[in-house]
Amino acid sequence: MSEMTVVHLLRHGEVDNPTGVLYGRLPGYHLSGLGRRMAETVAKAVAGRDIVAVLSSPMERAQETAAPSARMLGLEIGLDERLIEAANVFEGLRVGGGGPLFRDPRRYRHFMNPFRPSWGEPYVEVVARMKSVIDDARERARGHEALLVSHQLPIWVTRLAAEGRRLWHDPRRRQCALASLTSFTFEGDRLVSVGYSEPAGALVRGTPPQGEAAMFKETG
Repeated sequence: MSEMTVVHLLRHGEVDNPTGVLYGRLPGYHLSGLGRRMAETVAKAVAGRDIVAVLSSPMERAQETAAPSARMLGLEIGLDERLIEAANVFEGLRVGGGGPLFRDPRRYRHFMNPFRPSWGEPYVEVVARMKSVIDDARERARGHEALLVSHQLPIWVTRLAAEGRRLWHDPRRRQCALASLTSFTFEGDRLVSVGYSEPAGALVRGTPPQGEAAMFKETG
């Protein structure tokens, strides 16, 4: 019987972003009060699991989401650049509340190819780096579990790839809520299932969309 290993991808909690900026990889964006409660709720949910490694994107919001779980599990947080948010040319612009994102014709060229996508890091490159860190975490936690804190787009396209689905998609239709867990179960090196849960779901409901999903909500 092969060893079973589970790698959980945890999306960070809500970010304090009152002006509706697409923050992407910009520094200085931290969890809101609600986001901190989300992180604490997740920590309680994973406290009894056999997690032996906690890795995080270097972004502040990801590290702050990882901290309660790492503390509860008695583990150090390892930072890994491969878990970082996807690059986006609209970083720093307001994307909600009638912002200027879609009013400047000079930006239209960035919407020409949604399959790549033309506004940011190619989906295939995001999947490649995420798969690499998942493989390393699986090896490190073989026979146990690992918790990796990342961001919505990287987690979602990794799930799409694992399930054999196309990578291009409508960001508003991602099943990857704030502080949600997307869990990959391996038998040996073979992926046998992908699960999804929202341990902080009761706190998340009713929160505004964030990141690229907010960008597309403007046109919807």
